[in-house]
Amino acid sequence: MFESIEELLALTAAKCSKISTIMIDQEIRFSERSYTEVMQQMELNLITMETAAEKGMQGVRSYSGLTGYDAKRLVEYQKRGIILTDPTFVEALTISIATNEVNAAMGMICATPTAGSAGVVPGVLLAFAKKMSVSRQELLEALFTAAAFGFITANNAFISGAEGGCQAEIGSAAGMAAAALVELVGGTPLQASHAFAIALNNMIGLACDPVAGLVEIPCIKRNAGGTANAISAAELALAGVISEIPPDEVVEAMYQVGKKMPIEIRETGIGGLAGTKTAHRLVKELFESER
Repeated sequence: MFESIEELLALTAAKCSKISTIMIDQEIRFSERSYTEVMQQMELNLITMETAAEKGMQGVRSYSGLTGYDAKRLVEYQKRGIILTDPTFVEALTISIATNEVNAAMGMICATPTAGSAGVVPGVLLAFAKKMSVSRQELLEALFTAAAFGFITANNAFISGAEGGCQAEIGSAAGMAAAALVELVGGTPLQASHAFAIALNNMIGLACDPVAGLVEIPCIKRNAGGTANAISAAELALAGVISEIPPDEVVEAMYQVGKKMPIEIRETGIGGLAGTKTAHRLVKELFESER
């Protein structure tokens, strides 16, 4: 069993294996299930991600009515053929938004690592799996790579916005996605660890400030931000750029910052964006419409 990124990397070196292989082996041992059963469960998770993305891109509105149809707008934007960056990048943003719009509409998503940050990992991996024409097996293995980093973060810090702010949710998700993307395209375990660290340290200090306490504003668009962050971190790591602060220390720093965050910016819907005049107006209108 590994408890830190340092230990995880040591295992990959000792066994000359990928991160995903180490994580799959650990899951087999702890769940007492076979390799086939473990892979089937991850396949179900992947299908859930794909289904949510497809549903969201068709257009859904949240239960509250505060948000909706942004993923569909992005689909239409791509069809116009004039985009600022790259089709895969925009598709990744689209999938991330779609997933969280489905979450806000009370649909089924796969928490990676939480419902509020569920769009980042599928946004990154589904878009790049299509671009790189990777196999289904490789995509499933990438999800186990993401899970390995989520496992370490959850056990050494937190992944809950209520505990540590949005850095713990979107930050962790961005790190997980960045590491998984690096392995998906053939990067080394060390490069994956640096991608994770770069993505997470870009998010340290991020408040969790949902308007009306709902996982909609700014949460849905923040998934797109986490997706962009993950992609940039993966690019940097694959180029040989490193995080000067070791990955495990980045996790510890995130934990310490989260502990010092005031309660107003830890998912209470009080401070940050949730404390703005417009947010107060939206809350008032929402509650009045429910009477």
